[in-house]
Amino acid sequence: MDELLNAAREAVSKAYVPYSEYAVGAAIETAAGGVYTGANLEVSNYSNSLHAEEVALSRALMDGHEEFDRIAVSSEAGDGPTPCGMCRQTLSEFAGPDFEVIADAPDGPETYRLGELLPHAFSGANLGVE
Repeated sequence: MDELLNAAREAVSKAYVPYSEYAVGAAIETAAGGVYTGANLEVSNYSNSLHAEEVALSRALMDGHEEFDRIAVSSEAGDGPTPCGMCRQTLSEFAGPDFEVIADAPDGPETYRLGELLPHAFSGANLGVE
């Protein structure tokens, strides 16, 4: 867990957050053992901003990975961030309910399962696609 969390912490320094000044870094581990990082990237209208988890996941997907074991999330504030609802839903497209989410909390890492954070995810099954 330390290496993944350290990668998320390092990614925080790559954040572009001129408006909120809330820097977040994420590191996602593929089923093959690779690690991809991302940081949040803000634009002035906020709705076009990218979240750290999205950036990390996108980088892994672009390299051909579609199976993931866990993600670590850290913030410059050190307040134990977990993925937002939108990122939870996006992660659920590629990871099951047992997918591990590690939050860099003030008193040490806290571990959650995606199914715990997003108990009733919308999926392809809702659309008749398995």
